[in-house]
Amino acid sequence: MATGTHSQVSIWATRWTTLTLVLIPVGIAVNFVGKYVAQALRLPLWLDSIGTVLTAFIAGPWVGALTGALNNIIYGLTVDPVSFWYFITSVGIGLVAGVMARLGFIRSTARAVVAGLVVALVATVVSFPINIYLWGGQTGNVWGDALFAALTLRGVPLWLASFLDELVVDLPDKVLTVLLAFGLFRALPRRLLSQFQLGEGDAQPTA
Repeated sequence: MATGTHSQVSIWATRWTTLTLVLIPVGIAVNFVGKYVAQALRLPLWLDSIGTVLTAFIAGPWVGALTGALNNIIYGLTVDPVSFWYFITSVGIGLVAGVMARLGFIRSTARAVVAGLVVALVATVVSFPINIYLWGGQTGNVWGDALFAALTLRGVPLWLASFLDELVVDLPDKVLTVLLAFGLFRALPRRLLSQFQLGEGDAQPTA
């Protein structure tokens, strides 16, 4: 058997129980609600990963990744086939959110903001090549596409304009997403959270 440090085990280990499996559809439902609210209020944000991040905070990176993946599959089959293309983005969000949680970045609001910035950067890096392939570099978001148009008119390379287009949306969206998930996480009973704990490396919010 391979050996490793306690922190390595804590970061990637997952307790697969019935409760864990129940958590995944709950996370998907939260994603759908977040996306619906953003669309209903016509917000220039997506807010479609709150449940993915929350499940990652509670049960670890692999559960977050699975929640994100299934979310895109279900949304792609029922609402918008384009969702399939961003499958890997959702997986990346779940993995990174879970890792950041296990590293202690949801112990305070300030640390959660840092986690949100990291999630935003990962989502941007994964998504902007897909945007180039599908949409010529744009995101379909009013903020990002306005910046994209301004940059391309000034001769900025397509890849950089597309990256910044995605980043200017992902930064507020993912930071807010992580903070909302953090708020929900803190509101959960400690008795419930204890069902998912694997050891000392598990994240716990401070009082």
